[in-house]
Amino acid sequence: MNTIKINKVKESRVKSIDFNNIPLGTTFTDHMFICDFENGEWVNPRIEPMGLIPTHPAAMALHYGQAIFEGMKATVDADGNPMLFRADKNATRLNYSADRMGMPNFPEDLFVEGLKQLVDLERNWIPPQEGSALYLRPFMYADEPFIGMRAATHYKFIIMASPAGPFFTKRIKLYAETKYIRAAEGGTGEAKAAGNYAAAIRPTELAKAKGYDQVLWLDAHEHKYIQEVGTMNIFFKINGKFITPELDGSVLDGITRMSVIDILRSKGFQVDIRKITIDEIIEASNNKTLEEAFGTGTAVGIAYIQEIGLSDKTIHVSNESPIGLEVNNTLNAIKTGKIKDTFNWMTKVEKELA
Repeated sequence: MNTIKINKVKESRVKSIDFNNIPLGTTFTDHMFICDFENGEWVNPRIEPMGLIPTHPAAMALHYGQAIFEGMKATVDADGNPMLFRADKNATRLNYSADRMGMPNFPEDLFVEGLKQLVDLERNWIPPQEGSALYLRPFMYADEPFIGMRAATHYKFIIMASPAGPFFTKRIKLYAETKYIRAAEGGTGEAKAAGNYAAAIRPTELAKAKGYDQVLWLDAHEHKYIQEVGTMNIFFKINGKFITPELDGSVLDGITRMSVIDILRSKGFQVDIRKITIDEIIEASNNKTLEEAFGTGTAVGIAYIQEIGLSDKTIHVSNESPIGLEVNNTLNAIKTGKIKDTFNWMTKVEKELA
């Protein structure tokens, strides 16, 4: 493996940060991890001070959209040790996205090692408050200057970090979109590609203007089958058992999603992974068998859903999410070392890896 070169800042900015007021994505740590793809291989892995990156106006990502990313969090245990949650799964998913977008795979061992060394260096940036964490954003994009429709030959892989508090602090409302689509069969919906989120911006703004928090995406053909929420996968509890949409190529294979499935099953709940229609949710709401619903994702953790709008209808979900709350507490307790990690999901970042 290539040695990761480290160029530290002279003085950290962390002392100027108010950890009680850190909205997601607006504050960044002192350093970033960078690696370049050139001549068919990844070279020069390094950690540098956070700063601007020179970009040619013809960088292919700006014109043809070869850009993918991951989202993950570092937390601290009771002894103050930084902890990574299922980093190997993020490394695998990044390469799944890379394959779909015609981009080179990034070495998974270097992905994890880069994360460890960056988090070790930025350990003082991890907020200590309950529900807070250091959000980590690994991403890859084509930076070759070329105007022409083909896969690029030069890429950058970067990991940056941003301290963040809890994402949603209230129950949320979703709007089921029946005009715009997020993904279609054969498309890029299962890849974590930047363009997927660009296509969602306009419909999300329209939903917010109607008083909703995020879009509930339906299938591209019939606007009938539930796929996922804007930044989350989704679970419904109907008649005592949980249901979540199957991975049909249009649904992101969420790391939190797969973890929640394992937690629910370990607690004795039946979890069915299958197609779900919006009509099924309406019927369950009407006959009072829709007991709760929640979204799952790295940024949000568990987001409890109160209602879903559909055209001029309002589908009441629930005012409480007891199992969602229990799952969220279990996840957080695993991530902070308060309970035993029986799933072997956590990786401790040892002091001074670098």
